[in-house]
Amino acid sequence: MAWQRSPSTRVRRPAPAKRRLTCPGRAISFPRMIRVTESAVQQLRSLLATHGVEAGKGLRVQVVKGGCSGMQYEMSLDQQQEGDAVVQREEVEFFVDPESAGFLHDATLDFADGLTGAGFRILNPNAARTCGCGTSFEPVPSV
Repeated sequence: MAWQRSPSTRVRRPAPAKRRLTCPGRAISFPRMIRVTESAVQQLRSLLATHGVEAGKGLRVQVVKGGCSGMQYEMSLDQQQEGDAVVQREEVEFFVDPESAGFLHDATLDFADGLTGAGFRILNPNAARTCGCGTSFEPVPSV
């Protein structure tokens, strides 16, 4: 079948195929990975300055098995590792390893300093329930 073109005919072209972004050996920024509040940025900046850590360190946010609800959050000052998602805000970096990424997608990292204590906390829409301590959660079941 031969296509004929007239001035009133529009030719539809297929949408270009989506490409997967890969970049071996380099960090790729995932802005929707985890949201970071201004207070969390300021607290990390303060921690890095107070402890005099070397350049390139940031806050590692990860999810591991454990806690009273099945999974728990862990945070530490660390270097970037291969495969980490990196969220950079105002010259400080937050690292999320590939295994934790699915649990932290669209979560919010905040720092609160109140009467009940001070610390980083995670508001996670991927949690079906959390325990009273706030560091442990049960993930939403996969469909």
